Amino acid sequence: MNKFLALIVPALFLISFGYALLKKVRLYDSFTSGVKEAIPLVTSIFPYIASVAMLTKLLEVSGLELKITEWISPVFSFFGVPTEIAPLLFVKPLSGSGAISVLSEILTRFGVDSYAGRCACVAYGSSETIFYIGAVYFAGLKRKKLTLALAISLLSYLASAVLCCFLCRFM
Repeated sequence: MNKFLALIVPALFLISFGYALLKKVRLYDSFTSGVKEAIPLVTSIFPYIASVAMLTKLLEVSGLELKITEWISPVFSFFGVPTEIAPLLFVKPLSGSGAISVLSEILTRFGVDSYAGRCACVAYGSSETIFYIGAVYFAGLKRKKLTLALAISLLSYLASAVLCCFLCRFM
């Protein structure tokens, strides 16, 4: 099975390559024109990604992240979310790598079979780094209504965390 899965990406590449040859597409020219279009996109996205990365690190280094997590913990416990995973739920919308670190810490501290460990794993797997995706998506738009999209994303993120912890009670 593993050998089959390892061949999927090369097979898709070869099928695409063969299809392009059948359609008489000039592959190298198509590839280089695609790269030319990518450079302006990267330059327009970079400031947003850099600002999200710097703000995430600033929150962590300043200690503000811990203070906010302590402040949010009672709200999470009201909704049935274990307070042990509050740091993960705070970090995940900001930083994927930071969230992996926090998840690892939770699993080491409470165990993988604990309620907090199960909730942390499901919450981590069922969400995305909202600010990073927002920065990438809104960098290419002319009309930017980032505030509304961000508010909706964060509310749905909170709802998914509450739902995942509710479902983990029955696992």
